[in-house]
Amino acid sequence: MITDAFIFLQSWYASCCNDDWEHSYGVTIDTLDNPGWHVKIDLADTPLTGALLDASKVERTEDDWVHVWSNGIRFEGACGPLNLGELLEAFRDFVDNVVSVAD
Repeated sequence: MITDAFIFLQSWYASCCNDDWEHSYGVTIDTLDNPGWHVKIDLADTPLTGALLDASKVERTEDDWVHVWSNGIRFEGACGPLNLGELLEAFRDFVDNVVSVAD
């Protein structure tokens, strides 16, 4: 079992790469000016296509927050400057929940 959210994301991305998917889709990690992070993870043409996640918002302080959601085409999240690992952990939970529902 992969326990580190960053390693999980790398493994998930590598599993999607099939000499086609990575030319049209991928993962984007960008910064926000408030400050924080914005992550976009394409779900199209993966086993997660169509998997929805209602917006979830955790707001502890001005700099300690995480928002995640999925419209079935893309998983997205935004978070405070020190919450990137937590956001990626939310993606891993999302994947685990989709996989467990499919089983």
